[in-house]
Amino acid sequence: MLETALVAFTTFFATIGPLDVAALFAALTVKATPRERRQMALKGSLIGGGILLFFALFGKAVLTSFGITLPALQASGGILLLLIAIDMVFARDSGSTTATDEEKIEAQGKKDVSVFPLATPLIAGPGAIGAAVLLVADTKGDTLLSAVVIAVLLGTILLTFLLMLLATQVQKLLGVTGLHVISRVVGVLLAALAVQFIFNGIRDSGLLG
Repeated sequence: MLETALVAFTTFFATIGPLDVAALFAALTVKATPRERRQMALKGSLIGGGILLFFALFGKAVLTSFGITLPALQASGGILLLLIAIDMVFARDSGSTTATDEEKIEAQGKKDVSVFPLATPLIAGPGAIGAAVLLVADTKGDTLLSAVVIAVLLGTILLTFLLMLLATQVQKLLGVTGLHVISRVVGVLLAALAVQFIFNGIRDSGLLG
């Protein structure tokens, strides 16, 4: 159970990126009042968390309806996470975990950024959605382990919300270098987990006989 919790936290921390979300949130809400920032942070966290929770609970059923097997999900999800991990290690922006340049420009003209780009794609991006489906599916129906994954997901959303409230202070404390160091360390761990998911998918597919 502890192993499941650690894997889930590392994966969600990497794919949601609470520190990155907080930094972008601070940049996008410079002109907002403290009250408006709190409201946007709360609304964005609830919507983004709701999207991820939906896919965590029902994502496997949706994939099954399309004839997608668990080994295929493990392998494809592992590849997606590996690509995200590579971007993290080299400190490059990834469209799977952050907003694109075009999305950032569009968001700067909005007064309320809670739904776009905060809830999606910053919090509930393709990487986080894929991770939610993959991690719950990987528990193979174990109710307790699934509950652990969902609890870690909700905990990561809460952490993201708290960091958004303290975004300015976090930026000053860690600085750009500090944020990149944390991102690289988590990226290395995520890369190892991604490769393990790929190995598990290949093993469970029966391709190796």
